[in-house]
Amino acid sequence: MGILWMLLSAIDWPAKKVDNEGLMSAIITILFALFGVSIGSFLNVLIDRLPADKSILFPPSHCDACQRRLAPTDLIPVFSFLWQRGRCRYCGARIASRVFWVEAGTGLLFAFSYYYYGLSANLVMLVFYGCLFLVIGVIDLEHRLILNKIVYPSLPVALGLAALLSPAGLINSLLGGAAGMALLLAISLVTRGGMGMGDVKMAALIGVATGFPMVFAALFLGIVLGGVVAVCLVLLRLKKRKEFIPFGPFLSLASIGTIVWGKEIVAWYMAMF
Repeated sequence: MGILWMLLSAIDWPAKKVDNEGLMSAIITILFALFGVSIGSFLNVLIDRLPADKSILFPPSHCDACQRRLAPTDLIPVFSFLWQRGRCRYCGARIASRVFWVEAGTGLLFAFSYYYYGLSANLVMLVFYGCLFLVIGVIDLEHRLILNKIVYPSLPVALGLAALLSPAGLINSLLGGAAGMALLLAISLVTRGGMGMGDVKMAALIGVATGFPMVFAALFLGIVLGGVVAVCLVLLRLKKRKEFIPFGPFLSLASIGTIVWGKEIVAWYMAMF
């Protein structure tokens, strides 16, 4: 009987090991999601205060309508917004739905990053760029601004990440930044301001982030995505034909997609010819 029990245990052991590994992976993914929504709460602070040239530390979080300082229970990411039905608990003023979507989106970003890359340098890269481009894209969407105070400090950080990931990464990153900036600068000059200098600077950051030649995939995707959305908005009469549509959100989405699936996108495109 002892020998039989040992044989049965040996047969069942791999299944138990797989179950335990799957459970542990699920727990870590959930923890990353919870950490992500917390970071998303901070990203909302950046989105609110940086365009207004306000300190991101002082004053503490408060309602913009009644100026009442928010209690800790008012600051629980995602949950507080849902529990209070998107309104201030003190004065009833409506809270922008963007607060919820940024927190939830950042949580999904962190969970996906761990699920896709595991605990690795690529996870750090995707989380950093995901948060960075999310802030840039939302600020441009709301204020039609791509802030130098975000782009310029991010460039050396991006170059440092590139150098850490691979020995040739720094050169590749510099080439990508130069190519991205040159391409959108040329488009801006040809269209006589049809594309702002903020987009040009952002293209340099995208090139540093994605490297060469992936920068072309990111910019191409951003242009196509922006064009399709613009046409749909005009056809639905939500925008006029010559009305300005911010380009930053589309560049942001395309950049994140290229960081994750850039090689697959290029391979798919080349296979068409």
